[in-house]
Amino acid sequence: MSRKNKSEKYAVSLKNVSFAYGKEPVLANVNCDIAEGEYVALVGHNGSGKTTLLQLVLGLLIPQKGKIELFGIESVRFKEWSFIGYVPQYSPLRAAQTPLRVDEVVGMETKNKSEIGKALEAVGMRSHMHSLIKELSGGQQQRVFIARALVKRPKLLILDEPTVGVDQTTQDTFYDLLDEFNKKYGMTIILVSHDLHTVSHRVQKVMQLDRKMFTYVTNDCYVDHIHEK
Repeated sequence: MSRKNKSEKYAVSLKNVSFAYGKEPVLANVNCDIAEGEYVALVGHNGSGKTTLLQLVLGLLIPQKGKIELFGIESVRFKEWSFIGYVPQYSPLRAAQTPLRVDEVVGMETKNKSEIGKALEAVGMRSHMHSLIKELSGGQQQRVFIARALVKRPKLLILDEPTVGVDQTTQDTFYDLLDEFNKKYGMTIILVSHDLHTVSHRVQKVMQLDRKMFTYVTNDCYVDHIHEK
C-alpha cells in the first residue's frame, strides 16, 4: 500500500538500499521516503541496522546497492551537508572530558557569535554560554550538543538516541523542544529511539528497522509494509 504524493518533496529517500560488512548483511533492499517537514522516529533492536542507516544518510558510508537521495540529490553528489544537523548518542563521559565552555562547544560549527547566541537561545541555554560543559546537568549538556547541530540552521536534524542517561522530566522537556522545532520551523527530524511508547505519541511516523523496513503512520493508524523478503 503506497500513499506517496507526486508533489511531495522528500528530505530523505532510500531506494532498494542494501549494505553489508563483509559477508554479514545489515540492510536488505530498504525503501522509504521522509518528506520535508516530517517528524519521524526510527526504532529497532540492537543490531537491526539503525546506526548503519544513519551513517549512510550522513554520507559516512556508501550504499552497496540502491541509492539514497537527500533533498532530491543522490547522496554521492550531495554537497550541501550544512543542511543536515547530527546529534550523536548522549555520553556523560564525553561531556565530562570536554574542557570547553558552552559557547566554545557550539562554536565548533561557526565562529559567528550572533549565530552561537541564537542557537543557545533556541534551546534555552544562552544564560549558560560561559559555563564549562562538564559543570552542566545531563539534560543541559544534551541541549548544548543540539545547539551545536542547530547553529548551521539545518533543514534536517538527525538524533541518535539523544535521551539515553537523561531523567524522565528532562526527556519530556527535550521532546517538547523537538516538537517546537518541527512545528514552528518546519524542520525535518529523524529521531532514533528505543522508547517506542514515548516517541509514538510525539512523531508523525514510526519506522521500524530490522534489516528491512516497516512503516507505521501513527496519526491515522495505517500500516505501510514497505519491504519484505
